[in-house]
Formats: sequence, structure tokens, C-alpha cells
Amino acid sequence: MHLFFTDVQKVRKVGEIPGLDAVELSGLLAGWAPAVGTPIVLSESMTPVEPLCSWFRELGLDRRSVKTMRAYAYTVVMLLRFLLARGANLASATEADLQEFRRWRLDDAEQTIGEAAWDRDAAAIGCLYDFMVRQGIVERRPWRSAGRGRRSLSNGVGRDLRVRHMELEQYLFLRDVGFGGLAPGAGLDEGFRGWRPHRNRAACELALLTGMRIQEWSTVLLPELGLLDGGRPRAVELELGACAKFGHPRTVYVPADAVDVLDPYLLLERPEIVEKAQPTLRRRHRDLFVVSRLEADGAKVRGVLDGGMVNRSIREMDPRLRRIAVRETGDGLDPLALFVGTGGRMLTASGWDRVRWAAWNRMKAHADEESAGLVPRRCWVFHDLRHTFALRLLIYLTEVALDEYRRRRVPMSTLLDHMSGNPLLQVQRRLGHASPATTYRYIRYLKDPMRDVHEAFCSWTAAGGATYAEIARQLMTTRDGHATQG
Repeated sequence: MHLFFTDVQKVRKVGEIPGLDAVELSGLLAGWAPAVGTPIVLSESMTPVEPLCSWFRELGLDRRSVKTMRAYAYTVVMLLRFLLARGANLASATEADLQEFRRWRLDDAEQTIGEAAWDRDAAAIGCLYDFMVRQGIVERRPWRSAGRGRRSLSNGVGRDLRVRHMELEQYLFLRDVGFGGLAPGAGLDEGFRGWRPHRNRAACELALLTGMRIQEWSTVLLPELGLLDGGRPRAVELELGACAKFGHPRTVYVPADAVDVLDPYLLLERPEIVEKAQPTLRRRHRDLFVVSRLEADGAKVRGVLDGGMVNRSIREMDPRLRRIAVRETGDGLDPLALFVGTGGRMLTASGWDRVRWAAWNRMKAHADEESAGLVPRRCWVFHDLRHTFALRLLIYLTEVALDEYRRRRVPMSTLLDHMSGNPLLQVQRRLGHASPATTYRYIRYLKDPMRDVHEAFCSWTAAGGATYAEIARQLMTTRDGHATQG
């Protein structure tokens, strides 16, 4: 069996196809091409393997994310190969076959997995068999219910959310030494070379001060922050849509401090990156979404995509479309993405992972006796910044509630009753959690904390924000604006 993933752009790059001109090819792709990233499984004779191909097409039509479809594909292809080796197939598989597959994945495979990873595999297998039941291929799932709505195929063991947050000193060391390329004493490290410290530090700050997930903050576009054509807002309410987890829309407050820290990157590094990327962008012009104008106060864009003029809501643009969105400025093509890398392209998750590991190695190399305690045993991940945001905001809101109740002299029992319910709901909404249980239970009846984000992090930005800004201003002044590190 062979596993492939659809990519319309690669088909276009092939060029001419016998019997089809460019217009006919575009019409064919527009009418029949599956969603980008849809898995396709072919046999050794290069024929579609069913029911997998039909299931994947349904997932694509349901707008499942490319990441989810890819993970599902690897799981079910592995399952099918396992069953074929046992003389079975998807339709004839029994509960014993699937339990043997589970045991093999956990204990005997070349690369074994843990129970949490198996539960993700079980979700993929369950989704496939639900499709097969709807199609009449099987009568029911080939495993029994374990009661209370739980299926015996999954592990069924509840796990606490692993929350790893940062103290202020740890965060400053990560931001300035790891991502920012400074020396441990907050001075300029003349020996630092290689990558974009202003961009990476700004991304770190944006992640912390907004609580956004990596797929959210890394795909932000300039017009969403009001940063096109010299715009300079103090604070922004960002409407997340297609890039939010599961596509659940929510509003994110981007405080002024997070916008301010973007300045060194926008003034020093980004113009240089975009200028160097012009040959690549021009060469890929046909594959890009070339925006000609913004409409509806920046909420929509109009431009040329796949040879036709289209209008798109920025909030509903998925990461794939955001990565190819550029604007014709007269001086060249300018990516709409806030954070860009080599070639003018929006960094992918793997690109940011390389940045993170480079920061981690730098932190370990610069940790002396005084700062050794600031480097944990395991590498920081970007999601730890989200956990830090949540805990800092909850602590701040709890302190506000305590002060309010002390002022009113409300009995502690009443305070505890109120604290069992609602800042959870407030912070849950800021973080976009699907369930209050994910955020945990804290307090009730507090005002909307959107405007309190600045106060929650006021001491943090005051403690470490000025030093780096002064260095950036010095660079712009002494080197005439061409002094990016790396």
C-alpha cells in the first residue's frame, strides 16, 4: 500500500497535462479536487483502497484539519497492514484483532506508544468504523461497550492536564537569552549569530500575553492587528475563526505591550526578510493568493487566487491560505503574515520547533551557577506560555476577588461559594477551552478580564521590557537601520 496526500499546487507545477489545457485543468481541479491534504491510499497496482479513500474524502468535505487527517491516515493504514498480515481486513476484523493491534502498538511495535497516544489511535479507528456502519459495510463497531458510554478499545483512564508554567525569572531568561540572543546579564551578545532574535522574541511575548495556541498566534495576519500601511494600534481585539482549535471562534485581546514588542521586528528584521524573498515570491506568483485590496474595514480581502478573482473573510482563512496570501505594494510582494521566514513564507509548526530547540540549546549553553535554576530538565514548549498566561490571569482575578470581598466584609464561606464557579468561565472563554473542566474550577461573578490582561502582566513587562527596546533603538540609531542579528 502507498499513502499520499493531495496537493493542488503540486499538480499545477507539473505544467501541461496531455489532453488538457491550463483553463480545462483549472476547471477540473476546481470542480473535483478533494480538500488539500486529503489522504489517498493506493494498492500495489495503484488502485484506490476502499473504504479508506471514501472515508478520507468525507473527512475532507467535513473540513477536518490537515493535521487530523494525516494522523488518522497513519493510524488506519498501520491497522490495515496489521490485519492483512493476520489474514483479516477492516470488514472482517473482530474485537480480538483490534485488541491485539492495541497490544502490539503499546508493547511490540518498532516504536511503541503510551496510553495517551493509543487513545488518539482509538479515536481514529472509532471514526473509521462509524463511517463503515453508516455505509452498511459492517453492522456495528467490532468491539463492545465498556459501560457509561465508554468503548473497550480505548484506555478510558482519565488524566490530569499537565500544566507547566514559568516564573518571571524563567520567562525573562527564555525570552531574552533563548529567543532574543542576549547575554544572561541582559546585555548585547556580540557572538550571537544565525537567526531572527527580534521576530522570535516578539512571538514569545505575543504567545504569553494573549494565551493563544501556536496554530493561532503563528498564523496571525498583519491586517488583523491593524499593522498595514503604517497603522499602529495600542491594543487589538483579535477575532479567531478557522485557525482556532476545532475552528471554534473566540475573541483574543492583544494588549498594547504585546503590540509594542513587535516594533523592533517590524522595523528591523521583517523588511530585510521580505526584500530578500522577492525573487522567490515572484517565481511563485501563480501559486499565491495576491490580494489587491482590503474590504469591510479590514475584515475581508479581495484578490486573485488560482487565476480567478475572489473575496475571502480573513477570520475564515485557514492556515494554508494564510501562508500564500501576499499583497502587491508596487515595490514588490509583501506577505500578509505577521511572522515570516526564509522565502517570505509563514513559518510552519516544524519551523517554530527548530526555533524553539535552538533557543533551548542556547539557554543550556549560557546557564551559569546563578541561572542554572532557570533551565528546567525538559525543554520548554510554546504551550507552556499558554499555561503561564492562564495561571497568571487566574491568580490576578482571584486577588481582585479577595480584595473586593475584604472591602465589602463578605463572609469567607460566601467567597468560597463564589470562587467555586466563575473566573473559570471568564478564563475559559479567553483560552477557548471547550469544557470548564479543562480550565479547572475557581471563582464566580467577576467582570470580563479582557481589559485586565495588561494589569496581570504589568510587573512582568516593567521588569524586562525596557532593556531590549533600548538595545533595538540603539541598533537603529548607530547602524542606520541595518543591524539585525543573524
